[in-house]
Amino acid sequence: MLRSGLVFAGVKISESAGDDGVLTALETTYLNLLGTQLVVLSACDTATGDITTGEGVYGLKRALVLAGSESQLISLWKVVDEATKDLMINYYQRLQKGKGRTEALRKLQLEMIQKNDQYSHPYYWSSFIPSGDWTPMKN
Repeated sequence: MLRSGLVFAGVKISESAGDDGVLTALETTYLNLLGTQLVVLSACDTATGDITTGEGVYGLKRALVLAGSESQLISLWKVVDEATKDLMINYYQRLQKGKGRTEALRKLQLEMIQKNDQYSHPYYWSSFIPSGDWTPMKN
């Protein structure tokens, strides 16, 4: 779980622990996310990780589940910033209106297909997958 993580701005390559600008999947497991209904990782490749025989994929998604997150929205490949921004704004608006976590994404993706604009190609929206609890979030 040291080979999956998030690299933040200001990362200090020379440091190997502590506040080095890298949050590994292992470090993520130590977070207390109990009661966290949704974690959105809209950066590139956030659903990927190392495959371990007999254990499955060790990555950020698994780390978030171990830390207590009820659900996650993660990406399978590199994403386009502008398309992702538009998708996330629309996704959050749907969640605020009481749509289920999975339903909100599904309906948004269907609408993006039908728009027939620059972001209607699956490359721009199908990278994102929901995981975990699919129901609407509690206020």
